[in-house]
Amino acid sequence: MAVKHTAPLSGRCRGDGCDEAPSSISQRTAGRVAKKRILGLGRLFYSARAALAGTALSGVAGIALAQAQERTLPAARMFSSFEVIFSSVTVGAIAAALLSTVWLVRQRGNLEAESQEMRGALSDAQQRISKYEALIADKNRRIVIWEAGPSRPEFLGQLPPETGAPSEDRDFLAFGRWMRPHSATELEHAIEGLRGQARSFDMVVETNRDEILEVQGRVSGGKAFIRFIALNNLRAELAELKIERERLVTSIGMFQSLLDALEQPVWQRDLDGKLAWVNHAYGEAVEASNAAHAVNEAREFLGTIAREKIRATATINAPFHDRVSTVVRGNRSVFEVVDVIGKTGSAGMAIDVSEAETIRAELDRTLKSHAETLDHLATPVAIFDREQRLQFYNQAFVRLWDLDLGFLESRPDHNELLDRLRSQNKLPEQLNWRNWKESVLSVYRSLDTQTNRWHLPNAQTLQVIATAHPQGGVTWVFENLTEQVDLETRYNTLVKVQGETIDHLAEGVAVFGPDGRIRLSNPAFRALWGLTEDQTKPGMHIKAIEAACMMEYDKADGWRLFGQMLTNFDDERPSLQGTFELFSGIVLDYAVIPLPNAQTMLTFVNMTDSARAERALKEKNEALRKADELKNDFVQHVSYELRSPLTNIIGFTDLLKTPGIGPLNERQTEYVDHISTSSSVLLTIVNDILDLATVDAGIMELNYAEMDIDDLLDDVAMQIADRLQENAVMLEIVAARGMGTIVADQQRLKQILIKLITNAANFAPEGSTVTLSSWRNGVNFFFSVTDQGPGIAEDVLKTVFDRFSSGKGGKRSGAGLGLSIVESFVHLHKGDVKIDSRPGEGTTVVCRIPSAVTARSVAAE
Repeated sequence: MAVKHTAPLSGRCRGDGCDEAPSSISQRTAGRVAKKRILGLGRLFYSARAALAGTALSGVAGIALAQAQERTLPAARMFSSFEVIFSSVTVGAIAAALLSTVWLVRQRGNLEAESQEMRGALSDAQQRISKYEALIADKNRRIVIWEAGPSRPEFLGQLPPETGAPSEDRDFLAFGRWMRPHSATELEHAIEGLRGQARSFDMVVETNRDEILEVQGRVSGGKAFIRFIALNNLRAELAELKIERERLVTSIGMFQSLLDALEQPVWQRDLDGKLAWVNHAYGEAVEASNAAHAVNEAREFLGTIAREKIRATATINAPFHDRVSTVVRGNRSVFEVVDVIGKTGSAGMAIDVSEAETIRAELDRTLKSHAETLDHLATPVAIFDREQRLQFYNQAFVRLWDLDLGFLESRPDHNELLDRLRSQNKLPEQLNWRNWKESVLSVYRSLDTQTNRWHLPNAQTLQVIATAHPQGGVTWVFENLTEQVDLETRYNTLVKVQGETIDHLAEGVAVFGPDGRIRLSNPAFRALWGLTEDQTKPGMHIKAIEAACMMEYDKADGWRLFGQMLTNFDDERPSLQGTFELFSGIVLDYAVIPLPNAQTMLTFVNMTDSARAERALKEKNEALRKADELKNDFVQHVSYELRSPLTNIIGFTDLLKTPGIGPLNERQTEYVDHISTSSSVLLTIVNDILDLATVDAGIMELNYAEMDIDDLLDDVAMQIADRLQENAVMLEIVAARGMGTIVADQQRLKQILIKLITNAANFAPEGSTVTLSSWRNGVNFFFSVTDQGPGIAEDVLKTVFDRFSSGKGGKRSGAGLGLSIVESFVHLHKGDVKIDSRPGEGTTVVCRIPSAVTARSVAAE
């Protein structure tokens, strides 16, 4: 679709629009009115100044006149000089007031005239704006306006509903929803060029309702205008003709590309018989460099005689169709030529049939090869012609009937051959030989293949297949079925044995064919589903069995699925297993097993006892799970309820120790210290229980942050100092300076180290040293705590991380949660903890904490 680009416009519209935008007209009209108003105010100000000046001059004149009169007639006047001056001023003021009143009346008239003129101009501008808006808001067009830069578009007018264009502004610009894909794509590219590079365009688009729209894009006054016009009558027909022409041009190009890809030469001539177009195969046939070269040089594929013959014989109603000999690449070839005459010229195609004779010769060779192949087959074959005479036989035929080769080479007829075989006692004995022979030879008068089974006197069984030829003659094939019959007999015996076996199985078995009908079933199947023999007799469809089984089972999904699996056409038939529970309480395990020949077997096993035992185990497990949840909820609730009063006890104990409360005697001080120590221990236990409950509930969160290892070790040493002093134990920190930083939960990591040091100090002898070591290996940080305590026995070592497992021999007994919390927090950090201890040699606990990549908050799983 062509897009017409024009130079950007400024200050005026193009097409059917106005010369100026309505907004520009209203602005210019308002400017003229404002200018008149300013000029009127200027004249008013100037007149006011003149009036005031006149008033002053009249006062001065009055004073001068009075003075002159005083000088002229001083004795004749009866009034004093003050009275004269006052009178003059009064007269001047009255005159000035009259002049000002007259001037104000005139100015008021001028202002009313100017106001009336401004109202008229404003009314004219509004009428012109309304007229322009009415022109723009036509139902057959819609205008979209964009301001310069990124801005929201403005919409004017509407398109007819039959075009399929959305009436809502937010949906209108989604062109892909109501336009053809190619039209929407071209329009979006054109709009990008209009807004980005001020490229105007004119194009025609199609809607999804096969309506034609004309789209014009222009730039004016720094704004981008796009006008959508619904075409009517002649313009719509013209646009449709343009689109149809583009479609025809595209179709012609596609067909020319298709013809150009053919291996057969194709050409087109004008009315004068000159070449107008040829395909690639034509150019190769005339040895031209390309198809255009062949047209330009008028290289002919056919000879002059052949072309004249085509011109003389071909008509519009009777195209030329004949074989023509020509030379291609130096070789004489025969082509099947078709040439069609039209109003603007002719077109033709040539198909190479030079290989037809070669194919015929190849056919003869093939027949000979087939004869040799048949001669080597183990299946006896004999071919008789339409005269019922022997035309071909293979060696297997000779061995089967043990006939003289001289007799066979004499080409005996079929009647004679049958008589000889009967005389040699090689054919089945028949009560009426004449009728049987006529029945055998009737195949020569039939087009259908006849198949008979002959039981020979030598105990052989032959499958005789007689196939009549359309041109006459019959091919006889003798297939030895002796072994097959023997296998079939043994198979039938095996089927009977298997049937007896299936009937005595405890499992219910039913076999269905690919048509969904039952082939066999055993008594166990009928007993499990409460069916009778009539309901499961061979040939009953699975739908009938499904309806009967619904009395025992209220869900039809299973049997409906069976029916779908039995009758589907999938190459691979999957197996299926599941469980049924009947109304009687019987639980059946079923299995769908595909069998050969598209058959399917259903088996049902009574699993009632096993299902009941499994159900009891599940109920017990559910009860244990609920008990565990109840325990966790109880621990968490109790922990939270204990924390508040303990906090109050510790707070009041610390308050009693302060001097401001009052002095305590020695025994009271001792009691308060015991209360404070016991409360702190109990609070620690409650916090540990709460942490473990949080971990078990999966809601423990790690607040990852970056921390320095040196600062971490110093903080731990300061927080554990009081506890070490109580146990009379020294702490030794072995760590290299400047190990860097680790990304982990600072609070939980401190808690891990403090728990390990506290545990070690509890079992370490007085005056001994507990060693805290730290080292780094890549992103992994290792922390180890070593004490010189009594060690841990091997049988106890397996349970040290268990909850509420408290070791013996420590200075202070606890709840046995320290190492369990350590293990939980280390695992939350994706690390691991190991313990090495031997009786009498102390204990070493090593924790590996990998540094996280980024600081984040992670909930425990």
